[in-house]
Amino acid sequence: MKNEIKKYEQKAKLLEPNTDERKILTNMVMNYSEEFLNNINSSLTYKETEDKGAGIYDFDISDEPTNPDIILNAVKEHIDKPGINPASGGHMAYIPGGGIFYSALGDWLAAIINKYAGVFFAAPGAVRLENMLLRWIGSIAGYPSDAAGNLTSGGSIGNLIGIVAARDAKELNAIYFPKAVIYLTSHAHHSIRKSLRIAGLYDCIVREIDMDEGFRMIPGKLESAIFKDQKAGLIPFLAISSAGTTDTGAIDPLSDIGDICFQNKIWHHIDGAYGAFFKLSDLVADNLQGMEKSDSIVMDPHKGLFLPYGSGSVLVKNSEYLYNSFRHTANYMQDADLHKDEMSPNDLSPEMSKHFRALRLWLPLKLAGVSAFKAAINEKVLLARYFYENIQKIDGFEVGAYPELSIVTYRYVPDKGDADEFNKRLISEILKDGRILLSSTILNGKFTLRLVSMHLRTHLPQIELALELLKEKSEYIRNNF
Repeated sequence: MKNEIKKYEQKAKLLEPNTDERKILTNMVMNYSEEFLNNINSSLTYKETEDKGAGIYDFDISDEPTNPDIILNAVKEHIDKPGINPASGGHMAYIPGGGIFYSALGDWLAAIINKYAGVFFAAPGAVRLENMLLRWIGSIAGYPSDAAGNLTSGGSIGNLIGIVAARDAKELNAIYFPKAVIYLTSHAHHSIRKSLRIAGLYDCIVREIDMDEGFRMIPGKLESAIFKDQKAGLIPFLAISSAGTTDTGAIDPLSDIGDICFQNKIWHHIDGAYGAFFKLSDLVADNLQGMEKSDSIVMDPHKGLFLPYGSGSVLVKNSEYLYNSFRHTANYMQDADLHKDEMSPNDLSPEMSKHFRALRLWLPLKLAGVSAFKAAINEKVLLARYFYENIQKIDGFEVGAYPELSIVTYRYVPDKGDADEFNKRLISEILKDGRILLSSTILNGKFTLRLVSMHLRTHLPQIELALELLKEKSEYIRNNF
């Protein structure tokens, strides 16, 4: 048997490159990365290739190893090239994951040291680091230091965790679901309804509260709906507000909503995945007053702090509720349960095996300092305002509400013809050009364009280019269709 073990060991050692092999591979990957970053400003933000990445199928899994040069070329041609380039500062279509370089180093270290950060026993320093970061995030939201939370993969899991904690904290059993009422607006992120379904709350009554002209929830309408439901013998139990909606960047009146929820013993959950970190900006912090009144909140570092995708967070003010919803153990975990000075991420989230996410957040904060992040957020706010002011100077364009954060809504209104069709063509022409990427939505039944100033690498030249292209392409459509 020993000979057989040795035979397999020799082959298995391909999984563990030696020092020289590591240096060669590391240099190849670093050179590729450097070329990518050095050319980022001249690279297209969107490119539609003929095969749409189908060439990657030629590199299916094989029994024998492949030359790394071939692999990197496949990445370049079939993964990097087609579709959206989310590392580009021209990406102003959606709320992106910025891809800050320091986070890549954090992920590198996390993968090399391979700490299992799920339980305190396995990695006490890693768990302490995550909890320290969550306390810092909580302080931005105005939460107490003993609040509990989790570094998640993003806002979707964060919203699910907050909703499950609310369900359990209110002791809402399935028998009560048909009478339980949840309040939100039609602009609540679609992950909210998905989370409600996953949490088993699909039998609950969901009320869409009216919004004002700026697409913000109207507190009086919420209060009235709660009163009517209570009078009808229903069970109002959860209100979900937005600290920056995805469609328009609108901020619901968080303080008023928090007061209404407190008075009526309703759980207030804030989806601040996009906007909550703007509390760091002295330009818009006042718009976010009231976050501290909520019971749970989602804040995504891969949005407001420009980290790579897969960096979210959720906080619950009363740690006991979060712990009671997600704590579970097994016999084989009994040793870990004896060594626990702090709450483990495993006890506060659906995830058990999880990436050591804390390093990708901690490293950039330490290497750049929080002041650099504050400056970047302020820049994005001002870029949105600059675009808002200057798009109105181009004949034919009208704008939506003044940007509360960094999303601008606008559209072209032609002298004749269908405005919706014109704006669809305008977006199509922008995509064909590929240097910047913009997006659209439907507001009050109208096809509306969006610009999102939220990328780490979006600066004034990118905004100027967007304005230039919108003017050029709108004139082209007007003269040729």
